[in-house]
Amino acid sequence: MIRTLPSTEPGTARSGVPRGRRLDLYAAGAAVLLVTTAVLVGRHIQGTSRTLFVNWPPLMASWEPHLGPGTPMAVLLAIATVAYGPGLAARLPWRALVPLTWGTAMAWIYSLALIDGWHRGIAVRLTTRQEYLQVIDRFQDIPAALRGFTGHILLGSPGHWPAHVAGHPPAAPLTFVLLDRVGLGGGGWAGVWCITVGATACAAVLITVRALADEDLARRTAPFLVLAPAAVWMGTSADAYFAAVAAWAVALLALAVTGRSLGWAGASGLLFGLTCYLSYGLTLVALIAAAVLALGRHGVRERPALLVPLLAGLAVVPTAFTLAGFNWWEAYQLLVTRYYQGAGGVRPYGYWVWANLACTVLITGLATAAGLRRTGAVLVRRRGDAPARTAETRLALLVSAALLALLVADLSGMSKAETERIWLPFALWLLPACAFLTRPQAPGSERAGETPVRAWLTAQALLALLLNHLLLTGW
Repeated sequence: MIRTLPSTEPGTARSGVPRGRRLDLYAAGAAVLLVTTAVLVGRHIQGTSRTLFVNWPPLMASWEPHLGPGTPMAVLLAIATVAYGPGLAARLPWRALVPLTWGTAMAWIYSLALIDGWHRGIAVRLTTRQEYLQVIDRFQDIPAALRGFTGHILLGSPGHWPAHVAGHPPAAPLTFVLLDRVGLGGGGWAGVWCITVGATACAAVLITVRALADEDLARRTAPFLVLAPAAVWMGTSADAYFAAVAAWAVALLALAVTGRSLGWAGASGLLFGLTCYLSYGLTLVALIAAAVLALGRHGVRERPALLVPLLAGLAVVPTAFTLAGFNWWEAYQLLVTRYYQGAGGVRPYGYWVWANLACTVLITGLATAAGLRRTGAVLVRRRGDAPARTAETRLALLVSAALLALLVADLSGMSKAETERIWLPFALWLLPACAFLTRPQAPGSERAGETPVRAWLTAQALLALLLNHLLLTGW
């Protein structure tokens, strides 16, 4: 069974429902209201002024109820994870739990993607006119392509890049160029790469939570990482791959500061550098990294030499691209101009600044909305030196850093729409808040804590299944 901690919110309502659980339902209800409002207001705006440039606001999706070959597998995986996930997460040896979480998450992503069939669900996702595989042939001479990369960002420039290529540093398209060079060309291999690598982000999050908080909280997080509604978009975009690289950069940093390992510090720096050259917006992962350094400050104080390989690793990728002729800062400034040349210059900030948060509800689920309420309660009520309380506070601070990064991205105005995929690297770090939902119904009752966990997991799975069966996502 999942071991539960004493509730930080004592008290039971007259109805017999614990006060904390009642507040969780209020938080989930508020999330439902936010999504409903975003849908209704978005449909009105799109129907009258057509300035949102999405077919099913707030999502970039089309209404298309359907079944597919992945449906049976997705349903069976959901049922099995809800029924057995919490127990297995509590009992399995740690070395077995981490790969099992990755494997199950990967199976969940594949099954959801295959609801649309192999061709439409995976093989052609990265081959559409705005995607990376459209420019493979333009990288025959990689050094020359990097030197001239910024010259094709703006609309109106000769041979301007497709939207997703122009919107990212060249490490993103270069990944698929290199896959093509080693014989893994085409949309099928690109899709398999993004799903397989992207699913490892779950393992990275687990490892980070265990290193910075404790193993019990990591185990309680595992089933929610597996059944995250974000899996709908982890199987349809390269952002899953970006999310995994960023997640492992954070995980290795957590291992470095808690284990005082120079090797992990160097590897973390290398991945942080790569992260910034996969997506401009992922520089905000620095906020999560700062939280890791703050939580592991004792390790840094005891071995300040950790900063040397960290910074050295961080410099590798930027140095390589700069020497190759790519200017990151110049490219970013041109991207801002390109963004406002297109739909980004028309989409109303006043709608997307809050509708983006509705997208976040859809990718993280109602359980995360309740978990974030619990996160706030942990931070407000933190007191005492008990190890369990300390671990909860540390996890709450990590989740809060991810939430802060997401809110900064939202307020920037550079994330108007499509955040269901763009914010995957931040949304994954909100899911550990679900660990706070495991609470006993009565003092000393551990089995009672399983019921609400399974109910929240069911809500997560149902949301993902409904989204993927009712809507067709794509870019």
